[in-house]
Order: sequence, then C-alpha cells, then structure tokens
Amino acid sequence: MKKQSSKLLYFYGYRYFDLGSVKWVTFKLIVIYPRPKDIESFERIYKNEHVPMAVEKLGGKTKIVASKIVGSPQGTPPFHRIAEIHFPSMEALQACAASEGGKQTIANAVAISSGGAPIFLVAEEEVFAFQGK
Repeated sequence: MKKQSSKLLYFYGYRYFDLGSVKWVTFKLIVIYPRPKDIESFERIYKNEHVPMAVEKLGGKTKIVASKIVGSPQGTPPFHRIAEIHFPSMEALQACAASEGGKQTIANAVAISSGGAPIFLVAEEEVFAFQGK
C-alpha cells in the first residue's frame, strides 16, 4: 500500500487540492457474480468452499471484502455478490493472479457462478482519510 502524506486530494482525474487529507493507494481484483440460479446453493458453496480457498491460496492479499447484494431500487439486481481482493501493489496482484493458487481460485470462481460467468476487474483504489474538523 502506498501512503501519500502530501495532504492532497485527487479530483476529477488530474487536479489536486490541499484539504489536509492523507491518501492511501492500493490495488484490488474485483469479482462480480451474476444472480445465481439457486441462491441457497451458491451461498453454501461460496461461504464453505470458495472463501476458505481464497483465504488460503491468494498470496500477497491484504484483505478480502465480500459484499452480498440485497436489493436495488430498480428491481431485482442482476448481480448477487461482489468480492474485492486487496493488494499493496499492482505487482503483488499480478503475482497472485499468475500463481497456481491464484489460477485455481479464479477457475473456482467461474465454476461456482451458476448465473453466468463472473466479471473480473482490476482497480486502483484511493482511500482518503480526513483529519481534523
């Protein structure tokens, strides 16, 4: 994780403003699972098999955030779960994805996704922690 204590706020792509903040930059793999055909079965496999596999086999991660979609103001949501696997650098994420454990876990994510293929994204995350007022 890269910490920038320059007290700058990233704004609209390229401009910076001093707001007395501290900025952390990390990288994450995001997995978006479509709504499964059988939610109870998916949840059982996801919690009892897939998450423990990810915890064990995804080397270099700093945390895993697993979100379950519970609703949408637009009706039935097309997605059921969003998993975010955080890494301190892009190199750590790439090394994990290229590892045998990373390949096995990614293949398992595809295999358990009964509602269609999951979407895989790589993102740079900026976290702004504001101090003071």
